[in-house]
Amino acid sequence: MPRVLLAGATGLIGGLVLARCPDAIPVSRRPIPGRPGVVADFDDLPPLPPAQVAVCALGTTRAKAGSDAAFRAVDHDAVLAFARAAQAAGVTHFILVSSVGANPKSGLLYPRTKGEVEAALAAMAFTRLDILQPGLLIGPRSERRPVERFLQAAAPLMDLALPRHLGSLPAQAVAQAIVTLTQRSEPGVFRHTNRSISVSAATLR
Repeated sequence: MPRVLLAGATGLIGGLVLARCPDAIPVSRRPIPGRPGVVADFDDLPPLPPAQVAVCALGTTRAKAGSDAAFRAVDHDAVLAFARAAQAAGVTHFILVSSVGANPKSGLLYPRTKGEVEAALAAMAFTRLDILQPGLLIGPRSERRPVERFLQAAAPLMDLALPRHLGSLPAQAVAQAIVTLTQRSEPGVFRHTNRSISVSAATLR
């Protein structure tokens, strides 16, 4: 497996990826017990260790962040700061956990921010860029997200009425797909919705 830098290792997806990639180097604001890594603020990242692949699973919500600006500081600014630092460290393959509905022209903050980040990363000209756009993620979070918890509980019924790409997806499947993608080398920009994420996850089993 190529050497991997991982941002967002304390979150739902990032934590699952970290467990599946024993040699991954976490880049985080606070130490992760038992896992040596880079501990720094994303607005002042030091030079990162050389690596071939970077995985970014950073993300928050407007409610948790407290303001539009604070949300963008994580989901936009920190993501791009990590991408620039990773590229400087020699990374040629970048993997982003984005969201279904990402659109830089959206009138809504969340999908607009995700879409702007996707466009900015594409402009950075990584040899390979994988953008995962999952629907609602199903899995236990360490933080409280009441609305998301309600949607997770309602997901089985909602999925019956939604197109496949808008439905829910187990967080473990997203993490498994990411591990599979770290080993892909075909150049280009690839976007993965629920269906292709599930296919990539299945190839790891």
